[in-house]
Amino acid sequence: MYKANFRDREGRTVIIMRPTKENSTSHDGQIRFLVYVLENAILDQREGQEKMVWLIDFTGWTMAHATPIKTARECTSILQNHYPERLAIAFLLNPPKVFEAFYRAVKYFLDPRSIEKLNFVYLKDEESMKVLYKCIDPVVLPVEFGGKNSVVYNHEDYSKLMLQEDIETSSFWEDDAKTVNHAINGTLVPDVASQLSRIAAKAS
Repeated sequence: MYKANFRDREGRTVIIMRPTKENSTSHDGQIRFLVYVLENAILDQREGQEKMVWLIDFTGWTMAHATPIKTARECTSILQNHYPERLAIAFLLNPPKVFEAFYRAVKYFLDPRSIEKLNFVYLKDEESMKVLYKCIDPVVLPVEFGGKNSVVYNHEDYSKLMLQEDIETSSFWEDDAKTVNHAINGTLVPDVASQLSRIAAKAS
């Protein structure tokens, strides 16, 4: 899961998820990283934007890649209770047939607004890809997701970028803390900048 280096046609932040690349079995670590990426995406939003786009690539996915029930349940709870209405639209790229069957079975129990945001798209189906292109310009979309951009994700480069953004974010909160004197029961609020740095370090 990572923040893309491109935006959609409306300038919204794009989050890419690739379940087949999951390399951690830590429940707590995955939850921390989910929150870390979402918070970073929110801070990266342009003025006037409050929602983000999700591109979930299921290419090569099998049941062996399935998220543990406990982790899936907590992720869902966090998204529903702490990030309501943050999702503008979600694209499920090359989802396996089992996903479609499951979706047809449970969609009647889902919020109609959430259903409208989900789009099943397939690289070999030109009509479904048009829905993705309507949101994200194929010129900026990586080739592996059906676009024309030859850029390839590099974890080392991405980590350096996120570290730089963590520093900038910490500076933002540090300046904010210095500007406003917050006091709770006569005790000053702890240094939020140092807390954020520790959280980011654990998440990355």
